[in-house]
Order: sequence, then structure tokens, then C-alpha cells
Amino acid sequence: MDTENSIILPIKRKAKPQKRITSFFISLFNINKFILRFFKEAFLPPYEFKEIIRQCYEVGVRSFTLISLTGFIVGLIFTKQSRPSLAQFGANSWLPSLVSIAIMRALAPLVTALIAAGKVGSSIGAELGSMRVTEQIDAMEVSGTKPFKFLVCTRVLATTLTIPILATYTGLIGLLGGFINVYTNEGTTYRTYMQQVFDPLTFVDFTASLIKSIVFGFTIGIVGCYQGYYSTKGTEGVGKAANGAVVTAMFLIFIEEIVIVQISSWFR
Repeated sequence: MDTENSIILPIKRKAKPQKRITSFFISLFNINKFILRFFKEAFLPPYEFKEIIRQCYEVGVRSFTLISLTGFIVGLIFTKQSRPSLAQFGANSWLPSLVSIAIMRALAPLVTALIAAGKVGSSIGAELGSMRVTEQIDAMEVSGTKPFKFLVCTRVLATTLTIPILATYTGLIGLLGGFINVYTNEGTTYRTYMQQVFDPLTFVDFTASLIKSIVFGFTIGIVGCYQGYYSTKGTEGVGKAANGAVVTAMFLIFIEEIVIVQISSWFR
């Protein structure tokens, strides 16, 4: 019996990693299938324009106040923290250029995406998750409607369209916060400040920032919808869907940031 137990136990221990690897690849397959289904149904009639507009409004309103406050503080604090380092080299005049490069290239799309992942992503995951566990989605399928097109496609398109607009707004608010700090300490006029801000920026910078925002918005929407659409286990599953939407979206946003920065650096 001892020899039999000694043989059986290692086999059981080896089964767990294999099961995890198998479930990982199954999840990866399901996610790719979900994304392909979105591209298949999003651009085929009928089009839910009213629902897309409503979702765009929801995404923008949910994040507007927090993004305004965060963008202003980021610009103000970044300018304040960068001044002593430039002052050591007598390069205070370069401060507006440094602020514009940092905010427009990286901080504006990244900060906007992280805030939207927390506010919008969790909301989408919880909303669709609650609809799944209360069998509302099943009822829509039985009644002959297309819940995937109405619930998923509209929300993903809304985040993909709205996040770039919010990121642009965040960048402008961040530059305004930087101007207030520069004006208070150096007395630089608004016209001079804006000339120095846009001087170092190139077409590649604006294009890379726009692409980042679009990719981040698509990621937030698709992750939130996937987590909520396939939620299980009742109310516990709703909480897991909301939490998974935030954590997964943030992780993917950082990965995408690294990849897009590396690609854009090749064109500079």
C-alpha cells in the first residue's frame, strides 16, 4: 500500500500544473474567439447607433470629473517636481517642452486609460455579469434578439471612440496645470508657453498617442465585456467579473504601452 500511495501522490501533484496550463490555453482560445466574434458582428447590420451614442455618453460622464482633476494634478505636480532637476543645469526654459513631451507622449493616454479601466471597465463587467447571472442575456437570446451585438459591440465601440477624446482632454488639462505652475514661478505668458509646448512635438508623437488611446479603449471594452458576458456563480461571479475586468485591463494596458512605445521609437 505504501508503494502504491507513493506512486499515486506524485501523479496527482503533476496533474494540477497540467490542468492549469490546459485551462490557460482554453481561456486564450475563448478570448480570441470572443474578439473575432466582435469584429464579425460589429460591422454587420443592423447597427445600434442610438445605443452606441448612449454608451459613449455613459463612458464620458463616468470618467469626466475624475479625469479632469487627475489630469490637472498630474500636469501641476510633474512641472513642480521637474523644476529642481532642470534648475541644476540652468535649463528652466526647457520646462514647458519637457512637460509637453511627457504628457502628450505618455501620461495623458496612460492616465486616462487607467482611470477608465477602474471606472468604466469595472462597471461594464458588473453590469453584464449581473445580466448573465439573472438570466437576462439568456432571455434575450430566446426572444430572438442579438444580445452580443446590443450589449458587447456597442460598449466596445463606445470605449474605443471615447477614450481617445478623453485622452486628448486629459493632455490639454495637464498642460493647463503645467502652465499655472510655470506662470507662478517664471511669469511666462500663455502664448509663449504654448509655443514652447508644441515646438518639440512631431506628427509621430500625436499619431502614437492616438493609437495608444484607441488600443487602450478597445482593451478596456473587450476585457470588461468578456468578463461580464461569461460571468458565473451568482453574485460572487459579478464581483469577480468587475475585479477581473479592472486587473486584466490594467495589466494589458501596461504591456501595450511598452509595445507601442518601442514601435513608435523606430519612426523617430
